[in-house]
Amino acid sequence: MTRRRLTMACGVAVAAVMAVAAQPAAARPAPTASVRLLSLNDFHGNLEPPSGSSGTAVDETGAPVPAGGAAYVATHLQRLRNRDTLTVAQGDMIGATPLISAAYHDEPSVEFLGKVGVTASAVGNHEFDEGYRELQRIQNGGCHPVDGCSPAGAWKGAAFDYLGANVVKEETGRHVVKPWTVRRINGVQVGFIGVVTKTTPTIVSADGIKGLEFQDEVDAANRAARELKRRGVRSMVLLVHEGDQVPSGQRPDACGVVPGAGTRIARDADPEIDMVLAGHTHQQYVCSVPDPKGRPRLYSSGSSFGRVITQIDFRVDRRSGDVVRSSMKGDNHVVTRDVPADPATDAFVKTWKDRVSEVANKPVGRITADLTRTPTAAGETALGDVIADAQLASMKEHGAQIAVMNPGGVRADLVHKASGSEGDGVVTYGEAFAVQPFSNVMGVASLTGARLDALLEQQWTAAGEKILQPSATLRFTIDRSRPVGDRVSNITVDGAPVDPAATYKVAANNFLLGGGDGFSVFTDDKNPVLGPVDLDAFVAYLGTASPVAPPALDRISGG
Repeated sequence: MTRRRLTMACGVAVAAVMAVAAQPAAARPAPTASVRLLSLNDFHGNLEPPSGSSGTAVDETGAPVPAGGAAYVATHLQRLRNRDTLTVAQGDMIGATPLISAAYHDEPSVEFLGKVGVTASAVGNHEFDEGYRELQRIQNGGCHPVDGCSPAGAWKGAAFDYLGANVVKEETGRHVVKPWTVRRINGVQVGFIGVVTKTTPTIVSADGIKGLEFQDEVDAANRAARELKRRGVRSMVLLVHEGDQVPSGQRPDACGVVPGAGTRIARDADPEIDMVLAGHTHQQYVCSVPDPKGRPRLYSSGSSFGRVITQIDFRVDRRSGDVVRSSMKGDNHVVTRDVPADPATDAFVKTWKDRVSEVANKPVGRITADLTRTPTAAGETALGDVIADAQLASMKEHGAQIAVMNPGGVRADLVHKASGSEGDGVVTYGEAFAVQPFSNVMGVASLTGARLDALLEQQWTAAGEKILQPSATLRFTIDRSRPVGDRVSNITVDGAPVDPAATYKVAANNFLLGGGDGFSVFTDDKNPVLGPVDLDAFVAYLGTASPVAPPALDRISGG
């Protein structure tokens, strides 16, 4: 090259460098990309604003305020969303739902979640309430195999991915739903992994999950994280349907968790996972926990029933693809009802309410006062007792002498004040359904007196306590100061002390009869006699025993 050409080439190169340097900063890609996540958990099909204590949330000032309802969730999501936003969920979005959703196998709720932009959700234990094949139908589409198509027509399937990295078939090891998914936002990739509490087999009916294995949450999450990393995804979010408890009345952005199963997952999961969004315990918190490398990792949960939306803002390094941990910020927003209801969602909910109203508004009985789930010091509740009495009445013809009800299966209070035009004290089918939404089947198991004692001792486990609600024919005393396994005494059936060698007929729903909530003693009887659906038993009792008054809370003594 001649000196002249060399000089010209250098001049062009310098000019090019000067031109790049002269570009405004806004014209060059930023070194990091902003991402916003909005998340919901434990929605439980609450398309209409939930009532009673389920319809309030503690706000940033520490005051309880009305919260929840699909039309208000939609409005708040619209206000919080920007162009770099993804919306996700942490399970139990369906199952244990009000009649407006449950009557159509929760298709209305899943459609709503798709309409508001949910792109991925962990499966929760309640997603398995109707069995894993029904969950697959909800994911993939098709009409219900028994009830057929809903009034909306053929079900098209969820508009988002259900994720369950720790749910596999025992025989093949294949996942029931996707273990993870990847979304691209603002020029970067974000991977989402979903896991559900490994205790799911103890809290759902055994028949619906027969042949499935629920693996350890951390082990499954770590396998998924390794696969995402192999595929070049470095920004990772774990959606986990497990969590912790917090002090009563805690404000939405406080931490204050009592470390438990959720914290274990948040601390032990693969350090490549940048944040853990939780659920299951229906609590609200925003925490930071150290990952296995000691780096801070965001760990949060957003209450339940659509009362709180969790917002997480963070930045992703465009070169490495990893989250800049120092940029992570979480903020729980209460879904207040002091904003305009989203018109489209409001109309959507009204359509489904109209479709189910003829059934929902039918009177089925009367009550003289509120029947609530508020427990005594011993753990007994008025509504739990009434349900146990109803279940005993339904199984008397099968020889039942006593009945017990699991407290977690009582999903709403019965209030005396009218919810509509039915009048004070009138219980409608929709209200009864809200109390007993699972459609469990009643049954009678035969247990010796000694095994009945052992059953009542199973009210306490390492996971906490679940006090069985007894029928009027069963009484016992508890003493929490004594060791687990030796806390129950003075058991009587129809006023007579229990004979350890005698056989007693115990009525319960099929969830308990299958060993649910850790009450494995029930599985001693391999062939329990089955009866009606628990809701039918409850409705029948409300009719024949009306007006039903709150019973004296003296069936369980001690504390």
